Amino acid sequence: MKRRLAGMVLVGLLGTVGSARADDAATRALARDVFRELIEINTTESAGSVTAASEAMAARFRAAGFAASDIAIVGEDPRKMNLVVRLHGTGKARPVLLMGHLDVVEARREDWTTDPFKFIEKDGFYYGRGTQDMKDGDAIMVATLIRLKQEGYRGPRDLILALTADEETAGANGIDWLVHHRRDLIDAEFALNHDGLGVTTKDGKSVGVYIGLTEKVYADFELTVRNKGGHSSEPVADNAIYELAAALGRLEHYQFPYELNAAVRLFYQRMLPSADAARAAVLQGVLAVPADVGAIARLNEDIADYRQTHTTCVATRLAAGHANNALPQTATANVNCRILPGHSPEDIRQELLRVFAEPKLKVRYFDDFGVMHDTAESKHGFAAPVVRADVVHAVESVAATMWPGAPVIPTMDSSASDAAMMAPSGIPVYAVSGDSGDADDGRAHGQDERIGVVAFDRGVDFYYRFLKAMLASR
Repeated sequence: MKRRLAGMVLVGLLGTVGSARADDAATRALARDVFRELIEINTTESAGSVTAASEAMAARFRAAGFAASDIAIVGEDPRKMNLVVRLHGTGKARPVLLMGHLDVVEARREDWTTDPFKFIEKDGFYYGRGTQDMKDGDAIMVATLIRLKQEGYRGPRDLILALTADEETAGANGIDWLVHHRRDLIDAEFALNHDGLGVTTKDGKSVGVYIGLTEKVYADFELTVRNKGGHSSEPVADNAIYELAAALGRLEHYQFPYELNAAVRLFYQRMLPSADAARAAVLQGVLAVPADVGAIARLNEDIADYRQTHTTCVATRLAAGHANNALPQTATANVNCRILPGHSPEDIRQELLRVFAEPKLKVRYFDDFGVMHDTAESKHGFAAPVVRADVVHAVESVAATMWPGAPVIPTMDSSASDAAMMAPSGIPVYAVSGDSGDADDGRAHGQDERIGVVAFDRGVDFYYRFLKAMLASR
């Protein structure tokens, strides 16, 4: 009897797996077709239209049976309209927002070996502008939502997909516009951003599956010193260049406070088992409560670790003077900061003023649209990160079957994405993707951008399985 029952169960499981494999293949084919269509719609700032891409995807959702009331094309700029699509669940829990941007950076035909706006398959790769950043993710999310619709999805949450404009530029017409003008369309408990992190490979082997739990905040500050100037033959104490240089020298030697937030703590915990003896000793020291001061000092010696545990500010541009034979009346510098979660740009502006200790020096903030402000109060920082077990566990369970042996590593991203527009609104953002690429072959924003054919297909498989696992989590 037990043997017969086992055989019946096995037949049932094989039937389910066979059906799943057929559905996986159909979803991959759909995703590739969507991918091709998106790559061949130019969505650059100079000559493209995000609206055209939004309308093309809306047509696919209508054809898949989505109600017109669940599809919205909205925005302020006629060339940069955003697409928002809702797949209804039972409503037992608040919605999840799936985020992706449709715009891409510029690409010149003469710089590429292929046409950047043609979807080319060769040598085991798909080529085209946006194949890494991030029309691959857009296509995967579109195909996944259509598959769930066809399966009669009735999970606990509504799934909302927002495909947006302006991530690569000022951000005025994308997620930021939706947050401030159509929050009703995208309001969610949390968001999943397909942009950025994923599976890192080395020589074809998966070495890490990364989850972005938070980001640093990007901020630019303009430093200005002014005085009366004068003839260059008359040495005076008041030289704007010297005064600015002295302030920047103080910044060079200043360290913002060390902090180990929840995301970075988890990152180091996951890295500890694979660390060599010397590295393990450092990590154990910084993970201890209280942390070992000597271990923190050794951690700070590595720039990769330093930027994970400190706000950083560095001078990136200088300008001064109006003539070779005159003392400068004005000297300016741009200081670029990457700010840890839990701190606002205005907090850092005030700290910079204390560091510079120069009464004549004025520190003003450049906002995301290039407008100068006397304070940075208009921009909010990220809240301190909170680790969501349902997101992390879902990635772990799927990664264990797709990339066995590769560690799942939650982390803090030191770059910037649309999360910078979303998270300050009170909707936390987690970066999750199954796209994989070699650590030495990053081509986003660059020449001959590409993604592996197999890597893309596995990214399609991962995202569907991840969403199902996360939605089933308790």
